[in-house]
Amino acid sequence: MIILYILAGLVALLLIAALLIKKDFSLEKNIVINLTQKEVFDYLKLIRNQEKYSVWVMKDPNINIVYTGTDGTVGFTSSWTSNDKNVGIGEQEIIKLTEGISTEVEIRFKKPFEATNWARTTLSAVNENQTRVSQVFYGNNKFPMNLMNLLMDKMVGKDMYQNLVNMKKNLEL
Repeated sequence: MIILYILAGLVALLLIAALLIKKDFSLEKNIVINLTQKEVFDYLKLIRNQEKYSVWVMKDPNINIVYTGTDGTVGFTSSWTSNDKNVGIGEQEIIKLTEGISTEVEIRFKKPFEATNWARTTLSAVNENQTRVSQVFYGNNKFPMNLMNLLMDKMVGKDMYQNLVNMKKNLEL
């Protein structure tokens, strides 16, 4: 009986904490790539290039990806289906492009959970031949799922940074 009281107390404590935690989250990761801003943007704006650097895409060699539209333009969509629970089912769509400067995609997760989040990547010149790539992943988790916001950097941040490292390696070959 004492164990049940302890468990009930922990659940109550977590629910109270969730009431106090912000529902919005935002993660940012950065890297400098030794190429011009134009060269980096021309690679980055193409969603198909994620097959070469995204750890999420590379987690499942049997992933099924369907592309719709013209890559590198607003409205282009990439839909994926994977039996790997770490990859799941979802789609992303380019919703905004500022030529040479930034891209923004809406990511619609369907399985293993449903959520809509966004990723914005912004480029800025460090100098003539170096470009800072800043990637921001953001969204909103409803109560009580907003408890995950406390762990978001641990759950997603490492992979975000690895994506940037992989992109840098591919571009600087």
